[in-house]
Amino acid sequence: MAILSKEEAQALLKKVLSYSKADECEVNLNGSMNGNIRYARNAVSTSGGISSSTLVVSSSYGKKSGVATINEFDDASLEKVVRRSEELAKLAPENPEYMPFLGPQQYGESKTFVQATSDMLPKDRTDAVAESLKISKEYKQVAAGFLENGSGFAAMMNSHGLFAYSTDTNVAFNVTVRTEDGKGSGYASKGYNDFKQLDVKKATETAAKKAAGSADARAIEPGKYTVILEPMAVSVLLENLMFGLDARQADEGRSFLSKPGGKTKLGEKMVDERVNIYSDPNHPDLPSRTWAQDGRPQEKVSWIENGVIKNLSSSRYWAQKTGIKPIPGPDRMIMQGGKASLEELIKGTEKGILVTRLWYIRTVDPQTLLLTGLTRDGTFYIENGQIKFPIKNLRFNESPIIMLNNIDELGIAERCVSDESTNHYVLPPIRVRDFTFTSLSDAV
Repeated sequence: MAILSKEEAQALLKKVLSYSKADECEVNLNGSMNGNIRYARNAVSTSGGISSSTLVVSSSYGKKSGVATINEFDDASLEKVVRRSEELAKLAPENPEYMPFLGPQQYGESKTFVQATSDMLPKDRTDAVAESLKISKEYKQVAAGFLENGSGFAAMMNSHGLFAYSTDTNVAFNVTVRTEDGKGSGYASKGYNDFKQLDVKKATETAAKKAAGSADARAIEPGKYTVILEPMAVSVLLENLMFGLDARQADEGRSFLSKPGGKTKLGEKMVDERVNIYSDPNHPDLPSRTWAQDGRPQEKVSWIENGVIKNLSSSRYWAQKTGIKPIPGPDRMIMQGGKASLEELIKGTEKGILVTRLWYIRTVDPQTLLLTGLTRDGTFYIENGQIKFPIKNLRFNESPIIMLNNIDELGIAERCVSDESTNHYVLPPIRVRDFTFTSLSDAV
């Protein structure tokens, strides 16, 4: 399906709702067109495109709901999917936490669509990959990567008069570069709404330099070290914190924000006062959709302000039950940074470790948000403000809460992509004290 205009999507959803006989009905429509190119061992292996569309109908009778999905849009198919959702609703048990669908809402304009990205052709992807391969060959290294761009739209409408619509574009690139002997590895990942912001050459050069510099890594003793975490490494730690800023989990004693007796740490200072984390659908470097999946408007929200937990997200049901404001969870995360570049953070480090990337993150203890994982694709020892030598990868056991209490300095924030979730954030590199490494890893 082509990207439908606001008027086309509205007309289609009105038609679907006209078939409804349920007490309430809500329809979600999504469509996208994506192109991609993949390469490995310094040669392109696949290239292709994907077009997809999905229509989801939710019908309710009282507190009983049924959902049906289809990707055919002729009149008979549209009526069929509505009937199917109604049949399922009649068979379903009552949901004690059911909330009626919202009425009309006011949304700001989403700023997530960029025409230059939508206009990308296979040649644009091919030319970009050619630049990446040129770098890896110049360094006499071996590269594998993936470049994808897409355009999409989302729309929803319900029987109470709510209608929401947005379009978006995205381009994502990642590359792993290895030395020919396999002893050194570097990685870079970038993502934007605007294709013109993507610098494939610069990203590949960064990965190639990491690969060259990380060969012949030395082993060091595990322990507590001053660590500089690049934004990619910061992202996989902080998103675990962000996903946990949920009022119900805290109220029910299931999170790091819980306190004895059913109380929470909302309003308490939990981390360094320099920590400010917020979400903003209109952020110039990280725009996002202005409405949530259930139709609530997305607005700018301060989650952690000067180290204090300022807000928690909540479902409409839990907000009604507890009498709090029903704030939807954020699509994106922004952390305010400092003024130092990564190079300046390194120069200001007497002894420490530079971490390019963390992966294979697992939760050890949800109550303290203790996480474990491994460094990867370039880990280096710093002494007297200079990178002295590469070191073997290390396993860490650390909580982002403890990490954010041990901040030494914040760098300049930049847009980055989490390798664990592919979510996009604006985050700074961070120099922290007493970061805990527990063992060595022989993985490159």
